[in-house]
Amino acid sequence: MLISQLGRSAPLGATVRDGGVNFAVFSAHATSISLCLYAEDGVTELSQLPLHGPVDDVFCAFVTGLSAGQLYGYRAYGPFAPDQGHRFNANKLLLDPYAKRIVGRYENLAEHHAYVWGDPAGSRSFNSCDNGASALKSQVLAPKDFRPRPARPHHAPQDLLLYEMHVKGFTQRMHAVPEALRGSYAGLGHSAAIAHLQRLGISTVSLLPVQHCLSEPALLANGRTNYWGYNTLGFFCADPRLASESARATLGGVRAEFCAMVDALHAAGIEVVLDVVYNHTPEGSEYGATQCWRGLDNASYYRLLPHDKSACENISGCGNTLRVAHPRVAQFVLDSLRFWVQEMGVDGFRFDLAPVLGRTDLGFDSEAAFFTALRQDPVLADVHLISEPWDSGPGGYQVGNFPGRFMDWNDKFRDAMRGYWLQTGVDRAQFARRLAASSDLFNPQRKQPFASVNFLAVHDGFTLADTVSYSAKQNYANGEDNRDGRDGELCANFGVEGPSDRPDVVAARRRVQRAMLATLLLAQGTPMLCAGDEFGNSQQGNNNAYCQDNALGWLDWARADQSLIDWVARLRKLRAEHALLHWPHWFADSVCADRASMRWFNRHGAPMEVAHWHNNERAAIACLLASPGNVEGDLLLIFNPQSQDRPFKLPANLSAVEVLCDSSETYTVSSVHHTEILMPERSLLALQPLP
Repeated sequence: MLISQLGRSAPLGATVRDGGVNFAVFSAHATSISLCLYAEDGVTELSQLPLHGPVDDVFCAFVTGLSAGQLYGYRAYGPFAPDQGHRFNANKLLLDPYAKRIVGRYENLAEHHAYVWGDPAGSRSFNSCDNGASALKSQVLAPKDFRPRPARPHHAPQDLLLYEMHVKGFTQRMHAVPEALRGSYAGLGHSAAIAHLQRLGISTVSLLPVQHCLSEPALLANGRTNYWGYNTLGFFCADPRLASESARATLGGVRAEFCAMVDALHAAGIEVVLDVVYNHTPEGSEYGATQCWRGLDNASYYRLLPHDKSACENISGCGNTLRVAHPRVAQFVLDSLRFWVQEMGVDGFRFDLAPVLGRTDLGFDSEAAFFTALRQDPVLADVHLISEPWDSGPGGYQVGNFPGRFMDWNDKFRDAMRGYWLQTGVDRAQFARRLAASSDLFNPQRKQPFASVNFLAVHDGFTLADTVSYSAKQNYANGEDNRDGRDGELCANFGVEGPSDRPDVVAARRRVQRAMLATLLLAQGTPMLCAGDEFGNSQQGNNNAYCQDNALGWLDWARADQSLIDWVARLRKLRAEHALLHWPHWFADSVCADRASMRWFNRHGAPMEVAHWHNNERAAIACLLASPGNVEGDLLLIFNPQSQDRPFKLPANLSAVEVLCDSSETYTVSSVHHTEILMPERSLLALQPLP
């Protein structure tokens, strides 16, 4: 007979040790918690054992005779008092928040809700139906074998080239990857996948969520899935949907395959950053299911409305918001981050809706306790920290305001670059400011230029190819009558909506794509490519392909433009070879003896004056980069977004230049010996002055 003994209150979760398993779970308001053990079928309950405590709000027990593979869940007892924020219902089996593996097939059934569907009392009603047989189960995993692993690349922030990608979508249609591995962690770790990343010179892949997720009830009802994965259920679990069939079939196989992928990327010199979603859970609003946190301690884990504690505060836009200001919730997030660094080997994180992490009762605070704990944590001290610096709450736009080592996604760069090259009203002042790493946003916060993560496109929105092929979103395949996705996204079709074989349309689109990619790779700050943009991947105008786990959402390698890939690789090489293109400090705006400078010139070769900056009649502009004493060699970048060639006089003292790159493919010679150069339409030139 199994006996529940007093266990250890740390670490939280299920830990195999000393001939048994230690269980520990937090709840500040439960009166008692039972451990429920299940047979291999996941349906038959074998026993219920009481947890001891609480000790510092932790219930725990050590059960001898248990081992890895054991299925379990919790039942939490306490008040069902929605008006006080409490929703305890011991009829609901709860997942362990620290579960290392989750098993079962979830269906959105009435029995998974703590209240009664259709009851006039709404979420304040009490559902006495037991869901133990059908609920998801946690599974005990053995401690990971800490064998020697390849050293982490540890790229300096100013040397990064980020590549945002979906694990499945990247290789699902990549024929060079064996069929059994396509769309999996093993597929991404395959030599063919890594070869493409190396061809581009990628330093760091930024993976869309890989933590175990659930699809939302509305998607399940329509036969769709949450392909992107921004609905995390298991914050300590690699998502089995992204593992190969053979890995899913073995205990610990998914974890092992994920780690092997990380090792393969590290061996190739490529870092791994994870997109993580610590702003909400799949339990949704107060009308959502009770799967874990809601049943363990709703009032601690979630932000509740001050005037109505029966309702969740929906800052995330997903129904609920994690209360990271609570010390135990902050610990939960930090423990999860440390797990992915220490056990899974990753190199950093991109935080979805990151202002939630710094939300207090007074709004966003860059000095919030969570940020203080994160910045001093020794395990997390040298990993990349990247924010999506906005959420759905008041004061939620916080680009440039995240503390310490945080780098921020900079959507102002995207909008300025699209607007400039598509000629939709962006003036040269906005363009220059963003090209120079948005010093107006980051310099006042004592951040360095690389804190600005620059991008043209990301998973959420048009691909780059669709940006120059559509004038409006085409999201009908999502089943929401084209109401979903961002309206008013900056884009242009150049005369034809969607695919076209008209030579003038094809040529214009090609030129603008090449110029925009060159601008991204040669701008100050940290560049980030969206997977597929380097070869013209299209989603047929869908700018919200979150539920398209099919050919629409996967990269179409068969149609890859190899010449565009070569262009991106060349730009990356140019960026790496010229220190001024990834300068780690802010430039001076005039010649300076001890600082690198960035100076701007109009097409007459004269320095830009105040009156010029907001005049778009002659939108061509040049940027001269110079290091102190010309140690690194000056660089001249010239931009012409207009649909006509423009003569451009070189700045004073320049009469000969070497053409380092020409996005228009006009200049076939490597040097030009004139004081004036014909600047091709819709193009960028990178030039190096000759003695």
